Amino acid sequence: MPRPSTAYRCSSCGATAGKWYGRCPKCGEFSTLAEYTAPSTREPGLRSSTKGSTPNRPARRVSEVVTGGPAVRLSTGIGEFDRVLGGGMVPGQVCLCSGPPGSGKSTLLLAVADRVARAEDRPVLYVSGEESVEQIALRAQRIGATSANLLLADDVDLGSVIGHLDEHAGALALVVIDSVQTIASADVDGRAGGVTQTMEVAQALSRVAKARGLPMLLVGQVTKDSTVAGPRALEHIVDTTLSLDGDKHTSLRLLRTVKNRFGALEVAAFEQRDDGMHEVLDPSSLFREHRTAPVAGTCPTVTMEGARAIVAELQALVGSATVPNGRRAVSGLDTGRAAMLIAVTERAGGEMLWNRDVYIATAAGMRVSDPGTDLAVCLAVMSAHGAASTQEKVVPLDTLVIGEVTLSGDVRPVPMMTERAAEAVRLGYRRLLVPVGTRGKLGRQLASARFVEVGTLREAMLALQAPPAPSIATARGVTLRPVPNE
Repeated sequence: MPRPSTAYRCSSCGATAGKWYGRCPKCGEFSTLAEYTAPSTREPGLRSSTKGSTPNRPARRVSEVVTGGPAVRLSTGIGEFDRVLGGGMVPGQVCLCSGPPGSGKSTLLLAVADRVARAEDRPVLYVSGEESVEQIALRAQRIGATSANLLLADDVDLGSVIGHLDEHAGALALVVIDSVQTIASADVDGRAGGVTQTMEVAQALSRVAKARGLPMLLVGQVTKDSTVAGPRALEHIVDTTLSLDGDKHTSLRLLRTVKNRFGALEVAAFEQRDDGMHEVLDPSSLFREHRTAPVAGTCPTVTMEGARAIVAELQALVGSATVPNGRRAVSGLDTGRAAMLIAVTERAGGEMLWNRDVYIATAAGMRVSDPGTDLAVCLAVMSAHGAASTQEKVVPLDTLVIGEVTLSGDVRPVPMMTERAAEAVRLGYRRLLVPVGTRGKLGRQLASARFVEVGTLREAMLALQAPPAPSIATARGVTLRPVPNE
């Protein structure tokens, strides 16, 4: 909305002036001018011209643009990296890969550049603004990225970077820029990494990539809050945003798709070793413990990372508090949601937890934000409290639970139940506690498992205590809902 202007009006004659005068210029009276706000007569949008110009590229019919077949994608040679990209990179795609220092961004993208150079037998340009060519070569030798088509350059000037692209115009298969915050344009004021420079560099590189149909990978630095450094609009400019993170105490790294215009949101797992980043084809084996006997305070579940189902183990420990109010410590889950689930468990199970220390964590340092793991958190806390009060309550080894828990204690369905159940059955779980109505959504290929439908958290607790039964079972007056396999 236009800003109103300030003027001065004479209280004697009504004359107006743009500034204050001790004597009215029109009537000559003294001390009669008073400030007032004059409404603006300019309407919004009138500052820009409404006169059109001839477009550089005329509009085209969608039927002329669509080829009818699937999009041609460039495979990176790393299956898990292609997975998070939706099957590879399309021509002109600009992908931003961010992550904390030491997470392995540069190592992973250097390996990607080497694989593409070998597979396509075309030059791949790797430009670094953080390391010299000699330093990059040392890392390339360590991970075996020694393709003759892999070109290395170290430069921080945008014009020079585009000059490298012009030098190999039409021949490059892929370009990697490490990192976008270290490149600066001589035509724009401001330091490298600042808001103005970062936006200008990202926009210029994006225009070049799309005009030439050249796939481009940009490395992005992050702040202490693990967000991409620079303006938020940087993530809107690029086509795909990837986030590489992991626990600094472990070698496991998770590559997540935050945004993808050409595919679904996915997640891939890598293991960081001395000779580079290695794919982890079965992440579920990393996030659960392998035991020969059940342990109190543990409960397996299935979480969704994009379209991938991963089995995770929730662990809880309940101990005597040394202060009037028990302590709550959470690792790998949202603290606020964990506190809510503890309160729901206390009410549904009749457990007294206000004077107990409660610790909740995920196995292998996994981060879980899926509401479908709520039921596992509640049952893990219940099991841990039973062990602390000498009332043994354990989740059997062949049992897995899935479901969202509300404040009322109800167990609600969660999306992608078929994928969750299929992953659980693949790993050998034969008894699944699921929300009511789940069985009707599953296919016959999951007939090897027995699904116990529970409508409330109380029913789920009783289902663990009740012996398995092939038909309707009743415990403490509550009817459980085991569903037959046929």
